[in-house]
Amino acid sequence: KRLLEWSDTKYQRYLKEGRGKGIGKDYIPWIQIQDFPSQGRVSRISGIKTQRVHHTFSDNETRCFYIFDWSNQITDIREQYPLLELEEVVNIAEKIGVVYPHDKKTNFPVVMTTDFLLTIKNASGTYNVARTVKPSAELEKKRVLEKYEIERRYWLERNVDWGIITEKEIPIDVVQNIQYFHPFFNFEIQGISPADFTLLSSLFIKRLEAEKDTSIQQICIQFDFSNHLQSGTSLSLFRHLLARRKIFLDIKSKIDINMPLERMGCIANSIMGVAKYALR
Repeated sequence: KRLLEWSDTKYQRYLKEGRGKGIGKDYIPWIQIQDFPSQGRVSRISGIKTQRVHHTFSDNETRCFYIFDWSNQITDIREQYPLLELEEVVNIAEKIGVVYPHDKKTNFPVVMTTDFLLTIKNASGTYNVARTVKPSAELEKKRVLEKYEIERRYWLERNVDWGIITEKEIPIDVVQNIQYFHPFFNFEIQGISPADFTLLSSLFIKRLEAEKDTSIQQICIQFDFSNHLQSGTSLSLFRHLLARRKIFLDIKSKIDINMPLERMGCIANSIMGVAKYALR
């Protein structure tokens, strides 16, 4: 049974483990799924950008992660990012007249976390933004707002833009599209060399371009048959090519394999991102 009490011993152990440190594939979230008994909608997701497993603790966090991972502008995603400077954050709480969260049994100050610290790269340069994800109904609670004011001021001191994302700002259709192809980023076909896989991908894209009036599903069935592939392989290849941005995708248009590529707003051999959704 996991020890849920928070203490100086646990705090020091987390620090020793390197939690909250590193960037990219080397970052270790402060809070991880295995730290707690099952709490419902938690997820471990393999990131495309970082090539590491990300830990999310709600459906909305998971949805935001998929958008962030697909955005062209976001170069790194650090979830469950800790506000480690305990003396500083406790002082912030005292300054604004609110009680800083402590463990009820040990009275040790809890380490607050920001759901996502995102690294952005655009024409203006590289910078970080902090985003917290919360159901809109929770924002009506005084205690929730008190904690967020501590968090906001913490990031303000570091000149880092901080904001709250609720379910109202999450485009569900976009998320569902990304979830459809995201797991196939590293897709391979057993028994086929990388060179032959590249050739097969090229032939599949040409087939999509040549049969613009044929549904994607029908093209996949025919391509499996003509290339002696196991049933369903070409559909997985289609999802892989979407994930690898080898096929142009209007991310707002619902992916429907019963439609031709063009009618979904997709064109082979092009790229489109969803950066504008990432920073709301």
